[in-house]
Amino acid sequence: MDAATIVGLLGDPTRLRVVAALALGAGTIEEVAAAAGLPLKDVALAARRLARAGLVHRDGHALTLHTERFGAAARAAAQAAPAPEPLSDDPAEDAVLSAFVRDGRLVSIPAQYSKRRVVLEHLVRVFEPGVRYPEREVNVLLGVWHPDVAALRRYLVDEGMLTREAGVYWRSGGPVDV
Repeated sequence: MDAATIVGLLGDPTRLRVVAALALGAGTIEEVAAAAGLPLKDVALAARRLARAGLVHRDGHALTLHTERFGAAARAAAQAAPAPEPLSDDPAEDAVLSAFVRDGRLVSIPAQYSKRRVVLEHLVRVFEPGVRYPEREVNVLLGVWHPDVAALRRYLVDEGMLTREAGVYWRSGGPVDV
């Protein structure tokens, strides 16, 4: 059974409630109906559909959820998923960025200097060389990456990647894409 089939089955609220009741220990149609707050008829119909799909074993009124199928489907989906695009051509930098950047967001600011430097060199690319940015705009651009914009600003200035004067910032370091 694949993950898409399971998601499709659980897309129906009644079937989802039946599966939830079974996962929480209900073992008969009557117990599921009581735990899920559903009429017996609805539970029986949902159980029949879940059994036909192979997610539930039905023996009379007794129901058993095949919980192992969830893990197997998740593992198969993870193996079939395409590898994420590298964030850097350098494998060492990509390993660091992959650990700290997920879905275009910085999940945490690295404590280790060398890793933080790699992340900052990646972040500074949002600033165009030669363009001056008011602090408010810097905050907006960095806020897309992480909520602690003050720390990111400070690190970028301390590392010489941004320069600040009278509340205006400009890019003064870091790699430049050509």
